[in-house]
Amino acid sequence: MHNKKLTISPAWIFRTDTDELFEPILLHLLENIRDSGKLTHAAAAAGISYRHAWNLLKRGADIFGLPLVEMRKGHGSTLSTLGEKLLWADQRVKARLGPELESMASELNDQIRQLMVGTQPMLRLHASHGYSVALLPEFSEQIKINLQYRNPKEALSALNRGECDLASFHVPTDPLLAKQILSHYQHFLADNQHQVIRFVTRSEGLMLRKGCHDDVRTLQDLSASRLSFIGRNRDSGTRLLFNLLLKQQGLSEDSINRSSQQEYTHTAIAAFVASGMADVGFGIQTAADQFGLNFIELAREHYLLLFRKDRLPADTLAPLLKLIRSQPFIERIGNIAGYAPDNPGEITTFEQLIAEDT
Repeated sequence: MHNKKLTISPAWIFRTDTDELFEPILLHLLENIRDSGKLTHAAAAAGISYRHAWNLLKRGADIFGLPLVEMRKGHGSTLSTLGEKLLWADQRVKARLGPELESMASELNDQIRQLMVGTQPMLRLHASHGYSVALLPEFSEQIKINLQYRNPKEALSALNRGECDLASFHVPTDPLLAKQILSHYQHFLADNQHQVIRFVTRSEGLMLRKGCHDDVRTLQDLSASRLSFIGRNRDSGTRLLFNLLLKQQGLSEDSINRSSQQEYTHTAIAAFVASGMADVGFGIQTAADQFGLNFIELAREHYLLLFRKDRLPADTLAPLLKLIRSQPFIERIGNIAGYAPDNPGEITTFEQLIAEDT
């Protein structure tokens, strides 16, 4: 029986005019040099010999014409400016492509499972990228989940067309903002067939590099500062929330010095800021912590799961509810910065949820 999880990961290959290849292990080596400051430790952590590590760095310097690492006797090893740029580029690629590759891997796993006899039923979940929902496939012994990352419009459309069994949806714990979010997506929710499963809450806010721009604490400060801002893509729920927060503060979208670049995940936003390509970003606390950024909370959200009561039988839903109510799963949620269990598994309505927050 197929009970292994297939994954897909990006890999870098550098080519020169003479068709030389650059080993992807170099990026792991650079990361370990940055973290340890010693080439001997970095080589061991990357699983290669010191001689191989030294040859990789020398070859890289020859190909690029600039050193990747600066070594000073008695002071260890540090990444050069070029080494830092390469490492940040790798982390940004992984942050940007990660959800898409995870979705493709999930589709492949699903296709393989369909070929197997006697496999348990699978729930199809289309969800906004998040650190809590990403945990669900890890508990594959309890329930099979085909997780596809989609923006809210795509997820709700797929749910209504019967292309998935569940869709994620997030609304602020602020009742006024929650009503505005629901109004924006009302077209997808108009037939009153949607039921809400409570899952987690998460914190959203500004991300800034530590020691930089400590005077920026609010959206008013951000607007006045004219600092470069990196935001999410237009169809993301986080982009909508940020624009509503601006409006709540009497600010227009144009009052923020937005970069023309748009990113598709919270992790990519954090990587963009951490690399110095933007001064400020907006996203969830978990991503900020992952990249060692300062985080200023501006909103808290209910991250919910929706299903259609006219299509999803209770016995099909039961294993999922049991999983997200379980103590092991709740403990995992509690270990994610900025997340907290939110009466997971409780079935409710948007009206009841907003009334409780009022």
